[in-house]
Amino acid sequence: MTSVEAILPESKDGEGLGALLIFLRQLRNNRLGVLGAALVALVVASALFAPLIITHDPIRIMVGPRLAGPSLEFLLGTDHLGRDTFSRVMMGGRIPLLVAFASLGSALAVGLLLGLIAGIGPPWLDNLLLLVFDTKRSIPGIIFALAMIALLGPSLTTLIFVIAIGSVPIYGRVVRTQTRALRNSEYIAAERCMGASMTRILAVHVAPNVVGPLLVLVSMDIPAVIAVEAGLSFLGMGVRPPTPDWGVVLNDGYSYINQTPWLIIAGGVPIVLATLGFTFLGEALRDIFDPKLRKDL
Repeated sequence: MTSVEAILPESKDGEGLGALLIFLRQLRNNRLGVLGAALVALVVASALFAPLIITHDPIRIMVGPRLAGPSLEFLLGTDHLGRDTFSRVMMGGRIPLLVAFASLGSALAVGLLLGLIAGIGPPWLDNLLLLVFDTKRSIPGIIFALAMIALLGPSLTTLIFVIAIGSVPIYGRVVRTQTRALRNSEYIAAERCMGASMTRILAVHVAPNVVGPLLVLVSMDIPAVIAVEAGLSFLGMGVRPPTPDWGVVLNDGYSYINQTPWLIIAGGVPIVLATLGFTFLGEALRDIFDPKLRKDL
């Protein structure tokens, strides 16, 4: 069989395509990774195409079928206000994923920048940034979240801000450690001797080498963010009713668990599937990016 490398052109585009093909081939041979990728694709696709999938208006109150069980008309039954649970679960997946991707994406960008600065900058700046990171990490996450929500008020923007601020020190420390390990490498010294600017060294040689561990961390953190968002919404400190959300559905199910179990099941299963999917995918990414664990084909 012709190897992947043999059929790829000698170019930057070919190298990028070759790396992608090798990555997909390694992911394909990781069964948990394939399962995780499939679950992630299912959760993300159901959230993106929810307006096309739902069968009823998720916030429409119907007097008749309150706390009804699953049927052909209402696939997951109805809640205490007669709203279609299936439609609310489908639409409710958009907010946790939006919060996770927006908050962790922002934290990743800021943490990468601060970590690079701390790792390559002078000692006084490194110590200052470490002091900031450690100060933030010394504050319990849930206490910080509750305090900020009480101060700013419960909203989607507040959730994203709180989670992003809490994740920046973690990503910043990882990037700082990786950068300090790379800055004395021979190829970095060669680039400096050739007159390369610090911006080019960081962007071309350092940043690509620290992105892998960050992607693994982000994939592992997404389930935690989804759980935090659902938990805060369950407590009434996240999104406000009647906005459909998994945490809100769980809260309704808890209130009426003696009348019907379907609300708890409908709100809990998507969280479990999302957690398993992103966790399995993160484990597969760790195996691929870590040279000690990677199995090259």
